[in-house]
Amino acid sequence: MALSKDVFGLKVENHELVKLAYDTYLANSRSSHAKTLTRSEVRGGGKKPWKQKGTGRARFGSTRNPIWRHGGVAFGRTGNENFTKKIARSSKLLAVRQALSLKNADKAVVVLDKDVKLDGKTKTAAKVLKDLKLEGKNVLAVANEKTPEILRSTNNLPNVKLVKATYLNVFDIMNADAIVFSEDALKATENWLMGKEK
Repeated sequence: MALSKDVFGLKVENHELVKLAYDTYLANSRSSHAKTLTRSEVRGGGKKPWKQKGTGRARFGSTRNPIWRHGGVAFGRTGNENFTKKIARSSKLLAVRQALSLKNADKAVVVLDKDVKLDGKTKTAAKVLKDLKLEGKNVLAVANEKTPEILRSTNNLPNVKLVKATYLNVFDIMNADAIVFSEDALKATENWLMGKEK
């Protein structure tokens, strides 16, 4: 099949936008679970360790001061950090088109013939990959719809990730050794990226 030059044939002069979209995907996938205890949350330290004056030592009101061993953490993680980044939708779609163009330039884009049908058996999907000489490679399979047959066929293949056409992202594209489209998925992808989706 002839691939759309507006989606798979862009001339990518620099990778800044692809890098931005890649970093945005990672940042938005990040969760904030780490939490440290402040001096008010650490157990103990209720008693003043020594009197204020007369000892010759520095004044302290608690053994849970951040500069003490076993003390609280100053300016530590609270568990409420927000790492999300935003990118304009038009920029995101352009980054996906650039990423696909880079993969197409590396001859890593494959379009399956209409005759290739997945019947829900892992063996069938594995044979298709073997015929395409993609065994052992990281494959991004793009489908128009995630039907039960396609899901059953690909779920047990360790190096295959199945994604719906309109959910393509720069992270998955750049980390794949090969991108396999069905004909329907290819049309849906091109329509989505060119703003022609229904």
